[in-house]
Amino acid sequence: MPIDESRPFLPVRIAVLTVSDTRGLADDRSGDTLVARLEEAGHVLADRRIERDDADTIVERLRAWIADPMVDVVITTGGTGVTGRDVTPEAIERVAEKMIPGFGELFRWLSYAKIGTSTVQSRACAAVAGGTYLFALPGSTGAVKDGWDGILKDQLDSRHRPCNFVELMPRLTER
Repeated sequence: MPIDESRPFLPVRIAVLTVSDTRGLADDRSGDTLVARLEEAGHVLADRRIERDDADTIVERLRAWIADPMVDVVITTGGTGVTGRDVTPEAIERVAEKMIPGFGELFRWLSYAKIGTSTVQSRACAAVAGGTYLFALPGSTGAVKDGWDGILKDQLDSRHRPCNFVELMPRLTER
């Protein structure tokens, strides 16, 4: 879709959460990939953390960022599979005010072109809570690239037409 160069680019403040029982900052390739892409696009890294695969811990981190006025968007990587330890979607549902089902649907459609039917194992999802966007991507670098390059890069660009998530941000807390 087109970028309207006559409109100003508005950087958003993005917090990155890697959900993993085994990774640290030194070997978090998916988190590194996400940070590099968001900064290359002109956005601001608001915070970055790694939390273990524990729903209560993830919920606590999400709530802190949702309450922080310096965080506009949270992107998680990891914990979206179907095993017992994969609990990121459940954590997001616990804090969500509105789910954005089209995000997961589009992610799986894009992913299908690369990994075929294995994409059904992904529970990528998105929501809004407290005026903050929440996006959950699988933990592979390929999934992060698919999610950022295929969806988030455009939807988090205020110049993207015909519409984008950024232009809706002032209205997310309307009642």
